[in-house]
Amino acid sequence: MSGILEGKTILVTGGTGSFGHKFIPMTLEKYNPKKIIVFSRDEMKQWEMAKLFQGDDRLRFFIGDVRDKERLYRALDGVDYVVHAAATKIVPTAEYNPFECVKTNIHGAMNLIDAAIDKGVTRVVALSTDKASSPINLYGATKLASDKLFVAGNSYSGWHKTSFSVVRYGNVMGSRGSVIPFFMSIKDKGVLPITDPRMTRFMISLEQGVELVWHAFEDMVGGEIYVKKIPSMNMTDLAGVVAPEAEQEIVGIRPGEKLHEQMIGAEDSYFTYEYPEHYKILPNINNWGNCENRIKDGKKVPEGFVYASDNNTEWMTGEELKGWIDRNYSDIGKI
Repeated sequence: MSGILEGKTILVTGGTGSFGHKFIPMTLEKYNPKKIIVFSRDEMKQWEMAKLFQGDDRLRFFIGDVRDKERLYRALDGVDYVVHAAATKIVPTAEYNPFECVKTNIHGAMNLIDAAIDKGVTRVVALSTDKASSPINLYGATKLASDKLFVAGNSYSGWHKTSFSVVRYGNVMGSRGSVIPFFMSIKDKGVLPITDPRMTRFMISLEQGVELVWHAFEDMVGGEIYVKKIPSMNMTDLAGVVAPEAEQEIVGIRPGEKLHEQMIGAEDSYFTYEYPEHYKILPNINNWGNCENRIKDGKKVPEGFVYASDNNTEWMTGEELKGWIDRNYSDIGKI
């Protein structure tokens, strides 16, 4: 299938993570890019990933860290598009290692913006998180700062051709460190820890996350934050599907954890537009929030609109989750 990524060179930072493991095969199959460069700092993960794509000469592996601007400059030679997936993202880890979180999530974003502009990259899409909306933990605060940097990067690039946009979504089903594989790994013990029985989370598949990135590349002018419409689920209901016989033990909320996820806050509502499958938060700088090329056919959301996992109009049923687990669980351990 032809499209904006057809025949192009794409670099994925943090490319050996859960997102990269889904984005790369889906993109190779759908768009037939000239080259995908996997940029990450773990040689073992790259070695394991390379075995999965043995014989495909469209894939390249590049050891590097987004904290290292010089290495980014070398990696971005000849690159057309970048997906920025590298991040320190485990909430308690960020709370206890704040300096390291800032170096990767904020300084790394600054390095990538500078390097992408100087190397003539056409478009950059950065992955964000629900935790960047009204953040209460360091991870969310650093990702909010990162989002702001990428949005403002469109002014920073000046007359250069580089455009930056952001995609934001919630709990990725089956990703490393997320709740479903964690519950699956301990369900035989007969007890599942529940932080709070009221807790809700957005639920998105990796495939949906990849498709949102594709859409951002096709649609973006620069500075937009794309928010996928996805269902919510209560954590006690999720635990009941994963291990219906297990006892649920209330253990309390972890440091920096929210009761409910939020992806669009009331303050964003003044610049947010609705589309059939997603929302788009437009920049509130340079009058870009009124730009018709960015708005396109969007419908303005009501003032004070909040998109959160507890006020969502769409909810995932236990049957839907069970069907997803039956289809995907054999692959969860690999990502």
